[in-house]
Amino acid sequence: MDIDSALREQVERATGKPAHGFPVKKLKGDASNRSYYRVGAPPDSHVLMVMPVGPVKSEEVTRGEAPKELPFVNVHRYLAKLGVRVPRILRYDEPAGVMVLEDLSDLTFEQALEGGKHQEALYGRAVDLLASLRAAAEAAPDAACVAFGRSFDEELFDWELHHFREWGLEAWSGQQPSPAERAELDLLFRGISRRLASEPKGFTHRDYQSRNLMVKDGELVVIDFQDALLGPRQYDLVALLRDSYVELDRAFVDRMLDRYLAAFTAAGGPRLDACEFKNLFDLLTVQRKLKDAGRFEYIHRVKGNPGFLPSIPSSLRYVKDALGRRPELASLHEIVARYVPELA
Repeated sequence: MDIDSALREQVERATGKPAHGFPVKKLKGDASNRSYYRVGAPPDSHVLMVMPVGPVKSEEVTRGEAPKELPFVNVHRYLAKLGVRVPRILRYDEPAGVMVLEDLSDLTFEQALEGGKHQEALYGRAVDLLASLRAAAEAAPDAACVAFGRSFDEELFDWELHHFREWGLEAWSGQQPSPAERAELDLLFRGISRRLASEPKGFTHRDYQSRNLMVKDGELVVIDFQDALLGPRQYDLVALLRDSYVELDRAFVDRMLDRYLAAFTAAGGPRLDACEFKNLFDLLTVQRKLKDAGRFEYIHRVKGNPGFLPSIPSSLRYVKDALGRRPELASLHEIVARYVPELA
């Protein structure tokens, strides 16, 4: 059976309605090894996720064994229990590696911004949603959710920083740091990782950004949550407010951080010191956006996908800004700027 017929059959099994002759369109992918197809035409359409055969281990770097249940299904169940709007699953054919999902349309948060016309309102809603999600998850952790069995520990933070060193510094520049520089980088990366890993941890989406929020019927729908794990409260805010695809000025970011802190407390979370919170936000920005810059170069060189290269400059601008706010990282700034001129 050809792929189109197989996908139509999955829709028929999921809905109990005939899908013969429905159009099948492959949707634009990202860095994932999953493929997505739209079967049918709105409003009578569904999106099918097609997964590779094999263990259900996360594509992102994690520690431990592969989970026994597909992380998308597992985390989906937890988020739905918290009342978070996630795409409805109509059918999961595990042997075939195919899932039938509701069609959320093609309107991402990024597209809904319309060049910034709705920036304040949309970001406010995304920040409020994140604050309520985090507060609810801190109040109701669930050992059955795979996210609570893995975390951003010191080793993972450090690995990601060296991922930047390998791909965003060495491969990109074609140069190797001197032995003395490498020793200094090792110490600096380990210090950053240790500091970040010491923060209180809770449910973290891991990639809560403008392309992983959909807008449907006026609602924000959270997607791409299968790599969730435990991490600092600021992590998802860095993903959203220091998004490589939508650049925001610092005054706006500060307003959104203040809004998050108020919403987090209103949702039942503890009252947090704004200055300390923002300082760690900047430190996490250095870690996350260095990792992103290296990851985008890795995806280009190793996976043959250059689509993320245009997002490297914005990632590096965020790093440069955050490094400027953290004088204790001046030596790190000096070393990386020798190889990455955008950071100078």
